[in-house]
Amino acid sequence: MSAFTAFIESMDKVLRVMLAVMMALLVIDVTWQVLTRFILPQPSSFTEEVARFLLIWVSLIGGAYAYRLHSHLGFDWFVRNMAIGKAVLVYRFCCILVAIFAVWVLIIGGGNLVSLTWLLGQYSPVLDVPMAFIYFAIPFSGFLFLIYSLYFFIAAASITQQARVPLDEQENAND
Repeated sequence: MSAFTAFIESMDKVLRVMLAVMMALLVIDVTWQVLTRFILPQPSSFTEEVARFLLIWVSLIGGAYAYRLHSHLGFDWFVRNMAIGKAVLVYRFCCILVAIFAVWVLIIGGGNLVSLTWLLGQYSPVLDVPMAFIYFAIPFSGFLFLIYSLYFFIAAASITQQARVPLDEQENAND
């Protein structure tokens, strides 16, 4: 488990940097788009497409990273009020559901989309980038969701135990 935890933590560091760089590029790109459209006489032709592609990647990979941080909406109140044994079972069931969604929709469905756009030779109109590269964010985020749900499934007992600690005690422990 410690090797898997070390892998998850190193993957988290890479994702944090990757997401921060993509967000910075997105801000720079949109700022340049606004400047060229309203200040310079010639608007930039590529910035809208770059912003769209960066937003796709940030949204999908950021969603997986938010799942890792337990930042998604959830019904924590129900789990907190269950007996610890039932809470672990419900938490593991939710991990299984996330894994099924990740494999079926994101990895298989996204992989089929990447494959189809690659076979059809679809390219973006302005940047002339293969759309398969852009759509690769879908199965990649599915892989991340799958890895994180596996990690959460294994660590369900400790995670549900931590979730049962009242928020006041968590805040006092962080001080």
